[in-house]
Amino acid sequence: MSLFLPYEKMWDMPLGGVSDERQVPHWAGNLIWGFLVFVFKICFRYRVDNRQSIRGFYRKSGVVVVANHTSFLDVAFMYLVTRPQQWVRFMGRESLFDNAHGLVGQILSRVGAFPVKRDAADRTSIKRATRMLKNDEIVGILPEGTRRGKGTKTPEIHSGAAFVAKMGKAPILPMTVRNAELVKQKGQRFHFPKITIEYGNPILLTDFDFLPKEDRLDGCTWYAMRECFALSQRVPRDQVDMRALFPGGRDFTDVFAEHPVPEHTTEEVVAGIDAKDAS
Repeated sequence: MSLFLPYEKMWDMPLGGVSDERQVPHWAGNLIWGFLVFVFKICFRYRVDNRQSIRGFYRKSGVVVVANHTSFLDVAFMYLVTRPQQWVRFMGRESLFDNAHGLVGQILSRVGAFPVKRDAADRTSIKRATRMLKNDEIVGILPEGTRRGKGTKTPEIHSGAAFVAKMGKAPILPMTVRNAELVKQKGQRFHFPKITIEYGNPILLTDFDFLPKEDRLDGCTWYAMRECFALSQRVPRDQVDMRALFPGGRDFTDVFAEHPVPEHTTEEVVAGIDAKDAS
């Protein structure tokens, strides 16, 4: 049992996946997971819909999980429902890891998180994420970067999720944590609504090859985020008003209306991976 381990070292260690290398010690992550399950089940009576979408990738392929960001609890629930069978490696804001004299960094690193420099082309974090995906691990990214409705910053979509998926040759899996934004609203006390976590269907980057090369990553991430909001709002994807959600960004609504993107199940994607490996 490793009580003291530099968290910088853990960023480059596998956690799950198929590697035979020494892994990030599991004991701390398991303790945190068990505690969260106990508390969150009581407080939020949460349930998980379509969990087979992520379970099907277990030891078959890496996958980039993306979600819309409405609450400080989004990451906790994303971690919670991926365990105990799988781990999720979160890209976290670099400044978080030095909080509380490094204690936060120690905790985050032991549950699989690693830092990324915001608003910068962080090659080191991209290499780490790529290596994790090629080890059949899960990388979690919140493409909005910050919680919606917090501060004065205009919401925007960062295309890093699609770039990481491209580098790691992995699909993207949309998900949402529904009602988490109701837990703490400005000027109100804490509430304990029933939380639902829902996974969508995987998205393949190759399905966006019809777009000009310079638009593919942006278009793919935009599409994945629209899937997240469709899950969150429980509406068909074409009823999500992305122009209102991201008023300052490029809108691909008309593009995808004219050229629908194929839908896939995890079973189909994994079958394609198995067939490619066998050939």
